[in-house]
Amino acid sequence: MTASHTYERLGMLIGGRWLYETDRQDAVVDPATSAILGHLPHATDADLAAAVSTAQRAFEMWKDSSPLERGRILRRFADLARKHADEIARNMVLDQGKPLAEAIGEIRFAADHADWHAEEARRIYGRVIPARDPCVQQAVLREPVGVCIAFTPWNFPFSQALRKVVAALASGCTIILKGPAESPSSTIAIARLMQEAGLPDGCLNIVWGSSSHISETLLAAPEVRKISFTGSVEVGKLLAALAGRHMKRSTMELGGHAPVIVFDDADIDAAADALAAQKVRNAGQVCISPTRFYVQANAHDRFLARFVDRMAATTVGNGLDTGVQMGPLCHARRVTAMEGFVQDARERGADIVTGGGRIGNEGFFYAPTVVAGGSDALRLMNEEPFGPIAVVTPFSGFEDVIRRANSLPFGLASYVFTGSSSRGQHAARALAAGMVSINHFGLALPETPFGGINDSGYGSEGGTETFDGYLNTKFVTRFDARPE
Repeated sequence: MTASHTYERLGMLIGGRWLYETDRQDAVVDPATSAILGHLPHATDADLAAAVSTAQRAFEMWKDSSPLERGRILRRFADLARKHADEIARNMVLDQGKPLAEAIGEIRFAADHADWHAEEARRIYGRVIPARDPCVQQAVLREPVGVCIAFTPWNFPFSQALRKVVAALASGCTIILKGPAESPSSTIAIARLMQEAGLPDGCLNIVWGSSSHISETLLAAPEVRKISFTGSVEVGKLLAALAGRHMKRSTMELGGHAPVIVFDDADIDAAADALAAQKVRNAGQVCISPTRFYVQANAHDRFLARFVDRMAATTVGNGLDTGVQMGPLCHARRVTAMEGFVQDARERGADIVTGGGRIGNEGFFYAPTVVAGGSDALRLMNEEPFGPIAVVTPFSGFEDVIRRANSLPFGLASYVFTGSSSRGQHAARALAAGMVSINHFGLALPETPFGGINDSGYGSEGGTETFDGYLNTKFVTRFDARPE
């Protein structure tokens, strides 16, 4: 890759060969200006079949490769990603909208995932099980499942894709990736850098087109053995059912609606400041974004005032401009969704304390918004907004807030702010969520598992658990008679 600031040339990668021209192509739009950045090609059925066959051929070689060699390639990729972070980030701002500093941070942080998987690949151990008969040997082997397919979202287009790619490759699997059509440049950059790092042809393939058609076609292919999906609960359930029909392994990282519990013994000002900054991160388009704010009654008014001040002071603008803290929403549909949540809140008697409307007439900008004074019947209290909107409501006691926090079918992330270690420990045990973060935001590190429960999906990315979805377990037992 060069240091040029021109937008990525958009294409598909199949068997090490880039394809740019197809009969059908979709426009990619800058969410800050609505300008067309490029056109994304659609895969034909022949392209999809070629991706499967080349991934299978590559798997026959890659599955027997040394974990040390896999690790060397992933580490080279990580170094290249850091080297080209500014260039990749600028393109990410153009098609996704987040501020440049956030985009650069996403790429550098994702490189840590590549490094961690490179190191941990050599620790994919089996085990020996002591036998009841001294003539018997018993061993457990971990073997890569085969060709994997992955679908990744537009909110973190580099890191979300890379986490799936490096987990598959480190495990000895090959992968076909369908990235986000709204923000495709990061997916293209990952593939180019993997090639430059020395990844053999066919180990990573990139296709574009209708997600439903691609998933139905690829999951029906006998060579494909696993699907990993990050996205909405609705689509995740459809894909999980489809995978089940074909008996394919699946990892589902689906939506959330993260509750925040702020007890009155917390550092209220510090909690409000930290939560406001986290709420506007990536314009609130984060599956673990704090959304439902339950604040103990004695601290509610103080927290709300501080939180509103911080949200209202957010600098919103084009992500390439200096000093911008929040960019536009990724596409027009998100603006429409925000307007629907605000309208519902108004109709149900809640207060729009700050924000509540789009900014300007160009692009997809929406003001950071805080809703208060509403009941638990608000749409905002029951549906994930996936935008820069927070709803703040008081609670009385521990049992009350835990019941309300656990009242939804989601179970991804949750947050607790308290000065009491006992309260924190009891809340962590009581919350129905895959992840609980107390007094800070400590989720999504390479070495820690990331995933949810209930409607938020199953399976983990990150930590040693990341490999579970990409490995088969094989038990081998052998009898050796005693020598005469």
